[in-house]
Amino acid sequence: MMLVDDEERFLSTTQKLLSKKGYEVFTSSSGEETLQKLEKHNIHVVILDVKMPGMDGVDTLRAIKRRFPMTEVIMLTGHATVESAVDGLKSGATDYLMKPADIDELIRKAEEAFERRTKVEEKIRVAQTRKAFKSPLQILDDMK
Repeated sequence: MMLVDDEERFLSTTQKLLSKKGYEVFTSSSGEETLQKLEKHNIHVVILDVKMPGMDGVDTLRAIKRRFPMTEVIMLTGHATVESAVDGLKSGATDYLMKPADIDELIRKAEEAFERRTKVEEKIRVAQTRKAFKSPLQILDDMK
């Protein structure tokens, strides 16, 4: 997973806590850096702060969903801006958390997001397999 926040203390503390619990955690302090890291690493879940200088969380979310549509994004806000959370959900975020986020709640939401992605990937694999294999009737029709 990746944590995105312009507050360095939050990033380092949360990354340490998650790493101790066995999670691989990347961090980023800006929208631009997030997009660069997503290009290089197969990251399934992004926990994204709404309020950041430059490219804010909602703009970053939209860019992630355009370029990496399978990536699950959870919005994180410390400013109790329900409007921002709603904008995020409308733009493709799967959930949102309020700061300070309880580490167990953050983990629960990240695991739920990962499960959603896994289910979608499985549906895609099944559809691709069905498309690749013809039914016996289709084979007989092709022989005519």
